[in-house]
Amino acid sequence: MASTPGILTDWPWTPLGSFKYVVLAPWVVHGTYSFMVNQGPDRDLSYFLILPFMLWRMLHNQLWISLSRYRTAKGKGRIVDKGLEFEQVDRERNWDDQIIFNGILFYLGSRHLPGAQNLPLWRGDGFVMTFLIHAGPVEFLYYWFHRALHHHFLYSRYHSHHHSSIVTEPITSVIHPFAEHIAYFILFAIPMVTMAFTGTGSVGSYLIYVTYIDLMNNMGHCNFELIPNWIFSIFPPLKYLMYTPSFHSLHHTQFRTNYSLFMPIYDYIYGTMDKSTDSLYESSLKREEESPDVLHLTHLTTPESIYQLPVGFASLASKPHTSTWYLWLMWPVTLWSMLLTWIYGRTFVVERQRFEKLKLQTWAIPKYSLQYFLEWQNEAINGLIEEAILEAEEKGVKVLSLGLLNQSEELNRYGGLYVHRNPQLKIKVVDGSSLAVAVILNSIPKGTTQVLLRGNLTKVAYALAFSLCQRGIQVATLHQSDYLKLTKSFNATESKLVLAQSYAAKIWLVGDGLSKEEQLNAPKGTIFVPFSQIPPKKLRKDCYYHCTPAMKTPTSLENIYSCENWLPRRVMSAWRIAGIVHALEGWNEHECGYTMSDINKVWQATLRHGFQPLTTTATTQTK
Repeated sequence: MASTPGILTDWPWTPLGSFKYVVLAPWVVHGTYSFMVNQGPDRDLSYFLILPFMLWRMLHNQLWISLSRYRTAKGKGRIVDKGLEFEQVDRERNWDDQIIFNGILFYLGSRHLPGAQNLPLWRGDGFVMTFLIHAGPVEFLYYWFHRALHHHFLYSRYHSHHHSSIVTEPITSVIHPFAEHIAYFILFAIPMVTMAFTGTGSVGSYLIYVTYIDLMNNMGHCNFELIPNWIFSIFPPLKYLMYTPSFHSLHHTQFRTNYSLFMPIYDYIYGTMDKSTDSLYESSLKREEESPDVLHLTHLTTPESIYQLPVGFASLASKPHTSTWYLWLMWPVTLWSMLLTWIYGRTFVVERQRFEKLKLQTWAIPKYSLQYFLEWQNEAINGLIEEAILEAEEKGVKVLSLGLLNQSEELNRYGGLYVHRNPQLKIKVVDGSSLAVAVILNSIPKGTTQVLLRGNLTKVAYALAFSLCQRGIQVATLHQSDYLKLTKSFNATESKLVLAQSYAAKIWLVGDGLSKEEQLNAPKGTIFVPFSQIPPKKLRKDCYYHCTPAMKTPTSLENIYSCENWLPRRVMSAWRIAGIVHALEGWNEHECGYTMSDINKVWQATLRHGFQPLTTTATTQTK
């Protein structure tokens, strides 16, 4: 929102929320029906193709979003280092509004504008005229209109909304108030209306011109330099006719320079070219991939989780993972992405952060949670994890933390397999179990005298049971097999480790293996505290569910603009935080396999670095 919003700031369909696409329904239905039913001159292909054209624009923009986030996470060619925040993601959530707006105007123009009906697929004269008009009047008028927008009156009411994003993403290019978009459409419509009036328009010309505008807009805001220097060496005058991402990035950081649309010639003519344009271009182009200090290795969870990664759909990534109905409509794309991950089969960079002096990255294994439960997939998964560890070793990474199921006992003995195979590793492998235990211990309400431990007995579960017994809290199990395993693992007094005769306990520590029947038999008001990486399915509305072991991040942790799986905003899993703390403290040992660090030492170090425990309504009420 602009600092002092002017008239026509909001889009007319804002109150419709996610149902805003219904405004297109009359034209989409009419266009499809007319094309299917009519014959001869009444069958207007160009009118029918407006919907596929809009879908192409959405796909084009999304490809730029994914590419930009992937490239800036890796660091190669990155222009501005400052991180993104949730506030910017929320502000830029409705980047498709301008496509809806343009679509409505295209539908209206196709019906009522002379010369805009029954367009041929291609006409060369209209194509040439379009780009000549763009290079002349459109670029010139845009330059002066843009300068006018930076006058205090218009800037405070309109254009400041766009400039709220110092670190730009491709979709930043279309984040403007409604009134600004009206002006932009009038400007860009000059070549298109001219084609219609002169009878030289074609489907191909309109498609290429609008795609060109989208391409240049997205490229100029992508925050990584990709235009190679040899292009300007071959044809030096090109620097007056085509801008670069670093050129426009300076406009967002300096505000009063580099006003041109896509052709910098007018900044040269009128003396508004930023003096550091060339040097920033050169330095950005030379920038190599970033080597992180701490690496978190995670994996995909469900087939739809590819959309919820930071390199996927920005709006979905900024919220905890939930089942979204419209993703089911995208099953062909989902299937294609699954095939792509299977064929490509390489770990990829997901996001980057910075904390204190540490550079952080997250990589994802192209495997889904279901595959981790298939024994015949173990060798392939272990191969990918080991390959990622060795690649991180070559890059000089100090600590690698294993996330989600990348550290299960059945797969790799809590990560110990890789250390055993590669005893010379300098990188420290961390499974985060000690911090996970500490988080759970400190989330149990004060005054608790008994907990029920249920789920597959993991390294974390054994440590929890032992620590609770030492604290004088009785640990109950539902199954004799679990009871026998726990009593065998440590010398617990009979009064502190018991075989439960009922489901009466109000605090349940649960892991994988908790059955639906057991959850339904829990008493009303039960607090379920997961000790597993993946949370149990919430079946009870009269009970409380903690999230999986996690903590709030310090405000100084930069570039947090997405949610980690199902966790809330600015919350990290204990397994991920453990790797960061390990590096900050400079601990020189692995924490994986069947070994575990001092729980209290890890907890105190984590608090000292600004990570804070989560509080829930149930815990607060109990306390």
